[in-house]
Amino acid sequence: MRDTKQAKVIIGYVRVSTAGQAAEGVSLAAQKARIEAWGAASGFPLASVHVDAGLSGSKAANRPGLQAALSDVCKRRGVLVVYSLSRLARSTKDAISIAERLDKSGADLVSLSESIDTTSAAGKMVFRMLAVLAEFERDLVSERTTTALSHLRSQGRRVSGKIPFGWDLTGENLVPNGEEQTALATMILLRDEGLSLRQIAEELERRQIRTKSGLVTWAPKVVAGILHRAAELRAA
Repeated sequence: MRDTKQAKVIIGYVRVSTAGQAAEGVSLAAQKARIEAWGAASGFPLASVHVDAGLSGSKAANRPGLQAALSDVCKRRGVLVVYSLSRLARSTKDAISIAERLDKSGADLVSLSESIDTTSAAGKMVFRMLAVLAEFERDLVSERTTTALSHLRSQGRRVSGKIPFGWDLTGENLVPNGEEQTALATMILLRDEGLSLRQIAEELERRQIRTKSGLVTWAPKVVAGILHRAAELRAA
């Protein structure tokens, strides 16, 4: 085990997924503030903050800010600090790849929202578990919805009306929307944990997740409608 008591520097990484958020700068500022606060509390100096503004989190290789942050933190053997795992990676493959790269170089990872700190063995384990569970939940929602839609079509029942949250329309076919599927999985998970519709709406706003129309404000009735539609599709 490496010596975690040695002096380390913090490399921050922040990301927003839409051009609108990038222009407003609110989400970026909030992420930076949390990283700076953690640094002040930990006693580690903040060396730099790398930014990806208006970029999707689907592929780590396509985000220059993340790649720069990884190179920086690995070179310094420092601590990469992010606001949440969703800002870092959207797939288990990317998340584990990033964790392994950091570990091999003697660097660490801290995710503030999930309280993950890989300077400890327990933190490493929790990080890997959360990454796997997050992708499993997204895949499960996608699989259930795809199966339900196929069942409806096989019965000659047309799927009409508004495009459901979690999906995009390509021609006459519904195709999964990666970020919306992640948000949908989050809603289902929070509801299963007993949170009210209002609490779920507040959590979606806190995470800066956008509605189908691109808004960052959520109404409980909108959350209810999305969950109801998802339940109908799973039960079909």
